[in-house]
Amino acid sequence: MSKTTNKFSPEVRERAVRMVLDNGGQHESRWQAIVSIAAKIGCSANTLNAWVKKAEVDSGTRAGISSDTAEKLKALERENRELRQANEILRKASAYFAMAELDRRSK
Repeated sequence: MSKTTNKFSPEVRERAVRMVLDNGGQHESRWQAIVSIAAKIGCSANTLNAWVKKAEVDSGTRAGISSDTAEKLKALERENRELRQANEILRKASAYFAMAELDRRSK
């Protein structure tokens, strides 16, 4: 999986999201506000819309998993994967040494 580079700083993202949320009444629809603001900062409307949705989830105004929770979950999944790998290594080493002990006793 390739990871895209973040072209926009967190400050620019926050400001754009704040502009959408604060200036929604100046446009006929939220989408029009997003399109207008996205054009001003140079990102796609879909990107800005995703930022707005994520900010709403993080603030609790929209249902979903917050960024903090998602980050913790990702860290726990990584730790779980590492522990499974360590257990597999230990299981194989134990079997190897058990076989070596049996071979030593039979000679």
